[in-house]
Amino acid sequence: MRDPAPWQRRYDRLLAMAVVFGFIGQYFFVDKSFGISIPLFVLAFYGLYFYSMKGRFGGFDKWQGQSKTGWLLFLPIIMLSLSYVFFANYLFWWLNIPAIFLLIVIQTMLLTRGGSQPWNRPVFYSELMYQWMIKPLEHIPVPFSMVLEKLRIGKGSPARKGPWGKIALGLLIAAPLLLILVSLLGAADSIFMSWINAIPSLFNHRLAGEIFPRMIAAAILAIYTFCYLWGLMFPRKPKPQPELGPDFGRVAELPSERAAIGADPVIASTVLVCINLVYVLFAVVQFSYLFGAAEGLLPAGTAYAEYARKGFAELVMVAILNIGLLLLGLHYISPGGKGMDALRRILLTLLMLSSLVMLVSAYSRLSLYEDAYGYTQLRLLVHGFMIMLGVWMAVALARIWYGRFSLAKIYIAIGVASYVLMNYVNLDDRIATNNIARYEESGVMDFSYLDMLSPDAAPALLAFSEKHPELQALDNVIKDLKLAARSEKRSAWPSWNLSYHRLME
Repeated sequence: MRDPAPWQRRYDRLLAMAVVFGFIGQYFFVDKSFGISIPLFVLAFYGLYFYSMKGRFGGFDKWQGQSKTGWLLFLPIIMLSLSYVFFANYLFWWLNIPAIFLLIVIQTMLLTRGGSQPWNRPVFYSELMYQWMIKPLEHIPVPFSMVLEKLRIGKGSPARKGPWGKIALGLLIAAPLLLILVSLLGAADSIFMSWINAIPSLFNHRLAGEIFPRMIAAAILAIYTFCYLWGLMFPRKPKPQPELGPDFGRVAELPSERAAIGADPVIASTVLVCINLVYVLFAVVQFSYLFGAAEGLLPAGTAYAEYARKGFAELVMVAILNIGLLLLGLHYISPGGKGMDALRRILLTLLMLSSLVMLVSAYSRLSLYEDAYGYTQLRLLVHGFMIMLGVWMAVALARIWYGRFSLAKIYIAIGVASYVLMNYVNLDDRIATNNIARYEESGVMDFSYLDMLSPDAAPALLAFSEKHPELQALDNVIKDLKLAARSEKRSAWPSWNLSYHRLME
């Protein structure tokens, strides 16, 4: 019997490496907390990915900047992975897992030249969903058929397989079905469930309670990873769409198309004038009441601080809607000569300037709200979101007057950069520091909220405790943090984290 082709041996090794990868994943994450295991796990995945794609890189990009964008995504992926080593913010710990996963899927698609449209087009993200959700399921039979091929006994056609191969295939097919059926039958009959629950006592407790769940986790991870990589290696050929043409979706760059589907410039300008008149009036109110502190002009019975604290959420929502109006104004207003085009740009500029005033007003209102009620994670996140909106609007002003660069690409890039930055500003430490400063001024502190913070806040709280040893509630907060740092799930080396480590010193 001749040796298999080199590519076949490579696929066999890839399957074996995927199994090892699955066992690495279960060792890192089953019954353990996140920590240094995240960047190590991501590093292991890239080792598997680059091995599987060896010889498949290179060639021509389907659209400009495809490969370059893929390589640039290493920066946010690495930074988000390392955040599990340096910080312990509970919110970002759970948000970063899907964020890293999404960025890796986008990157692997770009580097393997997947996706028929650029990454700033909605079509790309529908193809992305297919790539990580549907395609791996389509390839689930592949690893089982490869294992069955290895278990085959005898020569001849694939139909003449030995009995051991058939038995193995039957067991593999029956395993997931049995899990589902036993669960359903146990839910339907309590006596049957009691018998099922008694089965582990017949075996070693560690086998039933620890090893079996780890084997299941390793198998799921190995099979999914292999099938995902297989889908990248053997992409689906896109269906031809001759009627759309190469410029489908590029409405802003084709005046003739824009004229065909765009709004009448006079009607659109009238709408923008009406909207801007309202916004200008609102801006005058903001400068008079909020920024000018004209307390004598406030409604009867309304204090200045109470007035300023209201409405910041509504202002942020209006600012977001204005970005939508901007996109409509840039892409869906028909050209109407130089004069109408200049009017359109002026009205859109006024729209963005009014939106910036709203953001400044909302930012100021939220700051006053924090002075009155304290600092929380949600409020600081809203601050960061408003700053990002302000940057978006500054970019929009440049887009109105200069060039035809893609707003979608820049907005997505700014959004990713902002998310990574929020991971590294150490929110919990800022919350603790700001609330401590507020306590020094007002003597008011919400210790129950401090108890919800992660160990990232420990340095500020420890310094505060040394300054105010009489605060028993603060001592209880610090004790809870130290107790969490010494928990069993944090004792293993894959769970090592700098913030928890400082508490144990």
